[in-house]
Amino acid sequence: MGVIDVASSPPPQKVGRYRWRVCALLLAATTLNYIDRQVLGVLAPFLQNQIGWNEIEYGYIVTAFQCAYAIGLLCAGAIIDRFGTRIGYALSIGIWSLAAMSHTLAASVLGFALARFALGLGEAGNFPAAIKTVAEWFPRRERALATGIFNSGSNIGAIVAPMVVPIVAVAWGWQAAFLFTGVLSATWLATWLITYRTPERQPKLSPAELAYIQSDAAEPATRVPWAAIVRHRQAWAFIVGKFMTDPIWWFLLFWLPKFLHSTYGLSLLELGLPLIAIYVTADVGSIAGGWLAGYLIRRGWSANRARKGAMAACALCVVPIVFAANASHMWVAVALIGLATAGHQGWSANLFTLASDLFPRRAVASVVGIGGFAGAVGGMLIATFAGFLLQATGSYVPLFIMAGSAYLLALLAVHLLAPRLRPVALESAPARP
Repeated sequence: MGVIDVASSPPPQKVGRYRWRVCALLLAATTLNYIDRQVLGVLAPFLQNQIGWNEIEYGYIVTAFQCAYAIGLLCAGAIIDRFGTRIGYALSIGIWSLAAMSHTLAASVLGFALARFALGLGEAGNFPAAIKTVAEWFPRRERALATGIFNSGSNIGAIVAPMVVPIVAVAWGWQAAFLFTGVLSATWLATWLITYRTPERQPKLSPAELAYIQSDAAEPATRVPWAAIVRHRQAWAFIVGKFMTDPIWWFLLFWLPKFLHSTYGLSLLELGLPLIAIYVTADVGSIAGGWLAGYLIRRGWSANRARKGAMAACALCVVPIVFAANASHMWVAVALIGLATAGHQGWSANLFTLASDLFPRRAVASVVGIGGFAGAVGGMLIATFAGFLLQATGSYVPLFIMAGSAYLLALLAVHLLAPRLRPVALESAPARP
């Protein structure tokens, strides 16, 4: 099959590396995306006392973000496919930078919920735009690695946030932390609008590199309606995979600081080191997961076997998190959670790549948007459930058991829905007028 043949052939020499500059922009955007969303998680144990919300209300605040993120993802893919990555990405980050700064005006549960809702709407565009940009700028053989690199920005953002946010909050107040991160996102927006063009319109791109980027078989330019996407089992493999595993990442992102604070009594400044250790490990997992699939393909494995083999290895890394809630020492818990976050990010890099493996470029952003919607809906469910569970019992054990089992079950579902990872032929699907 075409994907296997292309992926297994070595890249040509001296074609240029401008496409990796584009990947660096995506990495920066994803880093800022996660800094902005992580500010609340880092400050949550202390804002909870200052603002006066309980576990259930905090769950509702997180759910507001997830709800908007789900709505945004459902729309963002189609918007980006219609208007292109340059304009679509700019709209997304413009909304989320303003929303991040709007947190400074919040003084109640409702105020934070409204600010989080606006942030979720804007941030929803990041991954559909980034995945589509990768599909435009990279041949199939490099997409898993490029996806792993930009996706590692989610971990870099989660590392930077606990490094910077407590210092800014202690020095100038919690409002300054939200304002600072929003300004950083606005700066990226200006850079993107000034520098980004598609490969065909980028004058700094060499003809050799453009030919390399376009070395895959040509694809029709007609747009694809959602109905033509969701009728394929391959789409449901991606959607179900996101629905079952994205909620685990959301739970860890928003509840880890609260878990460490409540279980081990860490102060705002003390949270930084364990959170940094966890997300540095996750960052390694993101890149390693993307690299592993490509390595296995180069070793002669089929694309199907290599992708699922890498996903299985990542899923197994998450299983030991079931012991984290009762770990006798904080650093034991940190090690178990760090291994799980590395597994999730490696899994995520390969799951995202399934979208561009299985669907043509013109449908990729829509596929990622639909799958992200499913993941955000799952995130809404786990946020509300976690709030009620922790308010009633104070125990994280059931939540970590859910985390440890989700990925192997998701891999089984992916395999049943797409046993051979055959690319979808959408040419016969009617184009949207």
